[in-house]
Amino acid sequence: MTYPEALWIFFILLSGIIIVPGMDMIFVLANALTGGRPAGIAATFGIVLGGAFHTAFGAFAVVGFSRLVPELYGPMLIAGSLYMIWIGWTLIRSSITVDPVGGLASRSLPAIFGQAIVTCILNPKAWLFVLAVYPQFIRPDFGPLWAQALVIGLMVAAVQLTVYGGLGLMAAKGRDAMVGNPKLTIWSGRIAGLLLVAAALFTLWRGWQGI
Repeated sequence: MTYPEALWIFFILLSGIIIVPGMDMIFVLANALTGGRPAGIAATFGIVLGGAFHTAFGAFAVVGFSRLVPELYGPMLIAGSLYMIWIGWTLIRSSITVDPVGGLASRSLPAIFGQAIVTCILNPKAWLFVLAVYPQFIRPDFGPLWAQALVIGLMVAAVQLTVYGGLGLMAAKGRDAMVGNPKLTIWSGRIAGLLLVAAALFTLWRGWQGI
């Protein structure tokens, strides 16, 4: 697998995880609905900063550990791939919709930004994604660790800004579109699940080769 191929597969997995409604998306939507675009954008940038923390952890802790114990590389790929296949299969079978979000008390933009950072860092979906996926795409043969971490971090930030920032800019309109069209969220989740399964099967094969 070449580096560009690895980045494309990572992008598919990343996009599939981010577009599925979860803690981060609901937090951005709730603040955008209550405080308008400024609150939605503040929440988005807080989520992006929290994502940078996850990237740093994934690059220097998880990958560093796999380098110290090279024998774990293959099993880690297999474990991560199986987890992503399970997530994808769950999404394919699910009917995810966005429920109405109750109003939040009016807060300052710095407070929203700070809470967004904490929300993202504590998001269990993000931690599981980092543990399962990052070791598969940050590898010694792809070049310096810091450069790979920077590229992946920029990709994560770009997708988060596109998805969450877009919802934040649309504010109530974006949320109304998702609440008023449950089929859109159901099928977006199922399509994301198919993409996750396909990409995970490929990395499962790579992990099996590494044993």
